[in-house]
Amino acid sequence: MASELGDFLRARRAALDPRQAGYPDDGRRRRVPGLRREELAQLAHLSIDYVVRLEQGRTNRVSRSVLDALADALKLAPDERAYLFTVADVAPVSPRPAVRPEVAPRLRQLLDTMRDVPAMVLHRRMDVLAWNRGSAALLTDFGKLPAAERNLIRLTFADESFRSLYADWPRAARECVSVLRMEAGRTPDDPALSALVGELSVLDPDFRRWWADHRVRGPRALSKVYRHPVAGKLELDVQQFTVDTHPEQLLVVYTAEPGSPSACRLRQLW
Repeated sequence: MASELGDFLRARRAALDPRQAGYPDDGRRRRVPGLRREELAQLAHLSIDYVVRLEQGRTNRVSRSVLDALADALKLAPDERAYLFTVADVAPVSPRPAVRPEVAPRLRQLLDTMRDVPAMVLHRRMDVLAWNRGSAALLTDFGKLPAAERNLIRLTFADESFRSLYADWPRAARECVSVLRMEAGRTPDDPALSALVGELSVLDPDFRRWWADHRVRGPRALSKVYRHPVAGKLELDVQQFTVDTHPEQLLVVYTAEPGSPSACRLRQLW
């Protein structure tokens, strides 16, 4: 994980506007974007040599206080801070997950009873493990896909009809990459995740570029706009709930504001 830590620090340093960190333009030409190493070292109260060793993956153990100082200096968001601690092996790392986790029967029953809203159960790497009729009508008939292809991130990049559902594909796709990068920090030895990243890196230049940015985001409520071939424009809230009995799984529900045009259009799908 030392290499991942170094890559992440370099990416976040390059992404930070020096003015945000309190360094106004001093007239000196910057060879690379973002903070210089010596500026990060100064902000985090570390030696330049130590920052260099961190970025080159030559430091195995990093203290919590150093990570806090780096996170503050780089102005990391909460998800980014959590990722930093995970790849530094300070935060606990979850055991390697099974390739295709099982969904509890009661959770499948819950999906079947949710007749008025699209819903599905996802693995944290965005494998679609179970779905109801509404989610199949909204997104795609997952039952017609081989199990290995039932992954929202793979579909977002590799399936043209799925890709066309997004009104703002670049935004949605970049969010997908951030979620996958967050999961990669939690489960670095997951072979299925590594295979997915490798496949998409070869397939799509946007994925390669965004993966290299090291932006991360954990599960959260968000809004998405879809352009459905049958229902038309749909403005939906997407909420994600952790399954207590299976922490590696998420229950995802798509809803529209009651009485809105999107709510009426959504009901037309089934």
